Amino acid sequence: MGKEEKRILALDKYEHGVVINALNEMRNDLIGEERSTDIVDEVLLKAIDAPVKKVRSRDEAR
Repeated sequence: MGKEEKRILALDKYEHGVVINALNEMRNDLIGEERSTDIVDEVLLKAIDAPVKKVRSRDEAR
């Protein structure tokens, strides 16, 4: 078996909120359909618990 592939996303506060809300809506839809939410729960928790890295804006670097 090959190496596991991982993806890293850089999201601002607004984009992070959009991802959380979209995953939560998907989870709610699955619950309404009485389907498993396991994978969505896992990804939702990863997104919620993702570490924050402060970066300087381009204006501050000048």
